[in-house]
Amino acid sequence: MEITVSNIEHVNGTLVLPINKGDEHIADDRLGGVARSLRNQIELIVSSGDATGKKGEVITLHAADGKAAIIGMGKESERNEKTCRDAGAKFVGQYKKRHGVVFTIRFCGWSEAEMAAFAEGMILRDYKYDKYKSKDEDEEDVSLKAILQCEESSVKALGKLVSTAAAVATGVHLARDLGNCPPNDLFPMAYAHNAVEWAKDKENVQVNIISFDEAKELGMGGLVGVGMGSDRKPCMVIFELNRTVAGPAPVIVGKGITFDTGGISIKPSPSMDEMKYDMHGSATVFGLIQALHATNHQGRVTIIACMAENMPDAGAQRPGDVITTYSGKTVEVLNTDAEGRLVLADGLWKAADYDPSYIIDLATLTGACVVALGHEASGLWSNNDDLLNNIKEAGEVVDEIAWPMPLFPAFEKEMKDSKIADLRNLGAGRWGGSNTAAAFLKQFVPSKGEGEDKEQIPWAHMDIAGTAWGAKSNACVAHGATGIHVRTLHRLITKQ
Repeated sequence: MEITVSNIEHVNGTLVLPINKGDEHIADDRLGGVARSLRNQIELIVSSGDATGKKGEVITLHAADGKAAIIGMGKESERNEKTCRDAGAKFVGQYKKRHGVVFTIRFCGWSEAEMAAFAEGMILRDYKYDKYKSKDEDEEDVSLKAILQCEESSVKALGKLVSTAAAVATGVHLARDLGNCPPNDLFPMAYAHNAVEWAKDKENVQVNIISFDEAKELGMGGLVGVGMGSDRKPCMVIFELNRTVAGPAPVIVGKGITFDTGGISIKPSPSMDEMKYDMHGSATVFGLIQALHATNHQGRVTIIACMAENMPDAGAQRPGDVITTYSGKTVEVLNTDAEGRLVLADGLWKAADYDPSYIIDLATLTGACVVALGHEASGLWSNNDDLLNNIKEAGEVVDEIAWPMPLFPAFEKEMKDSKIADLRNLGAGRWGGSNTAAAFLKQFVPSKGEGEDKEQIPWAHMDIAGTAWGAKSNACVAHGATGIHVRTLHRLITKQ
C-alpha cells in the first residue's frame, strides 16, 4: 500500500469519511472539492441517520461523479489509537473492487497519533500470503493507494508518523511471511540462507551462522539435541546491527522450531500442521531487525535465532536422555516435546558474548500460556521490574498486550528437582506449565560482575504461543502468522 499525506484539497478516487456515532452533518471543509451530486448524497444519508456512525459500519455511496465510503467510528468520547487502528484495518479487510484502488481519507478533529494509527491499521491489514496459489492469466495484484488529508498544520508531523509506521510494517510483514511459509521450504538452514541474502547489501548488518557441526564443537547440547533427529540439521543465526557502536546494547533471542512433531514424545495429529508456526519467535526477531534497519536505527542490536526441526528418528533425542547445554549445566530430558526451552537455553547463554544491556527471548513455548491468556495477550516474565514495565508499556501503546506472569522461587525449585541432572525440562505436574518453563529459562540467563557484585543481566521472556497465530480478535490480521511484537520491540528499543 502506498500512502501519502496532504492538506484538504481535491479528491482522488473514493472519498473515505470516518464519522462518529450521532453525527448529524459533515463539516463543509471535509466536503471541499466533492462533486455536487455525491456531496448531496453524503449530506442526506448522514442527516437522515441512515449512516449511524456505529463502530464497524461501512456505507458505500455511488454517484455519477464520484464514490464515497462512510466509516462508523462509534462514540467520539471512546475514540483512541486502538479504535482508529482497528477501523483502518477493518476498512481494508472489507475492501471490494467496486471501491477502486485509490482513496482519499479526510479526518476532522483527530489527533495526529489517531490519524497515523488509522493509516497503520490499513498498512498492517494490507497483507496476504498467496505465494503458493495459482493465478489466472488476467488476474492482477491490486496495489492500493491512500491519500490522507488533514489540516495543513498536521501534514508534516503526520507524514513522518506514517512513514515510520510503514517502515516498521515491512518487518511485521516479513515476520508473517516467515511464519506462514510451509516447513518443507523453511527449515533451519533455509532461514539462515534468507538471513545471509537479506544482509548482503546492508553495510551496517552482519550475519553469522553457527552450523550443526560447529554447535557440537561448542557444546550447544540443547540446540544439537533437539535438531539431531532431522535430516535438516539445526543452526544458530546471529544478526548484528551497527556492531561497531560501543557499550551495552539489547540482545533479542528467538525460538525457531521450523516444525515440531514433538519428537519421540510425538504430538497428536489434529492441528499438527500448525506446528510450522513454532518458529514464530525467530520470525519476529528477523522482522524486528528488518524494522530497525528500515527506520535507520543507529544503536547496536544483536538478534539470535535458535533454529531446529524437531523430528522422530533413529538418531533423535529420547525421553530420559541427559544433555549438557552451552552453559555447562545438564538437563534431564523428560519430554522431547518440551524442546523450545532447550534451544533457547543455548541462545540465552550465547547472548553474553554481545555485552547485553538486557536480553529478551520470544517463543511459542507452552500451550499452558494459551490456556491462561487465550489469544489476547502474550505471557511476560522477567527478573527485572523496569524491563518488564517497559515492555508492557510498549505493548500497550501498539496494542500488542504482554501480560506479567509470576517467577516464584517454587517454580525454579521444581525445575531443579532432577535426581540425575542439574535441571529437568518438564515441570512435576500439569499446573503452571508456562511459569515453570519461564523458570527453566531463567537458569540460563548469564550474569555480570564478580563476587558480591555478580548479578543476572536484566532479562524477559515472552511466550507468544497464543498470539503468534490464530488471533481472531486481531483486526490487523486476516489469518495465519501475526508478526506479533515486532512493533512492541521496535518501540521499546527506539523510544528509550
